[in-house]
Amino acid sequence: MKEWATVSRSWPVTLRDDSPRGSVVLRPLRRRDSQAWLRLRQDNRAWLEPWEATSPGYRAEPAATFAEYVRALTQQARAGTALPFAVELDGALVGQLTVSSIAYGSLCSASIGYWVSREVAGRGVIPTAVAMATDYCFAVLGLHRIEVNIRPENERSLRVVEKLGFRDEGLRRRYLHIQGEWRDHRTFALTTEDVPGGLLARWQATRDAV
Repeated sequence: MKEWATVSRSWPVTLRDDSPRGSVVLRPLRRRDSQAWLRLRQDNRAWLEPWEATSPGYRAEPAATFAEYVRALTQQARAGTALPFAVELDGALVGQLTVSSIAYGSLCSASIGYWVSREVAGRGVIPTAVAMATDYCFAVLGLHRIEVNIRPENERSLRVVEKLGFRDEGLRRRYLHIQGEWRDHRTFALTTEDVPGGLLARWQATRDAV
């Protein structure tokens, strides 16, 4: 079996997939990513803002510095509540993917969220990243279910779960606060029984056949 992850439940974790289309790497976000991350966010502001969560609170909180942001993500990762990954393509930072709401016990579930630069959208980077993160959650963390919640209007993100074969589990009314309003989302999910051979292997077979 291909070595795609550090077989450990402790942070940091790095996942990698190499193909003729490029090398996709998931790794921890670092403080030295500051300039590249801020530039990427600025260049893709109009592309990303329509889909990003906001707070319904009325009190404006001071913006965190990038170092504070990375520190908070690292604390969550070490506590085992989230896996906050930077997404690289051929060594360049192109986005982020976060496994959040990690729960064990009778649920054994987590959610995945992501964003990617418009420049590399449609090149299979995020489907590959989601597949690697899902396999890690199933094979290493021992989770049973992964879900992705997407606004019905977000056609590009819907294509990601379509490519990976996530099951549509229906509409959640006014699920997340985005751009000043409570927005509906569709929930898509996979369980370990859906991908006995691994999601990455299934995606690779589909991707490489094109």
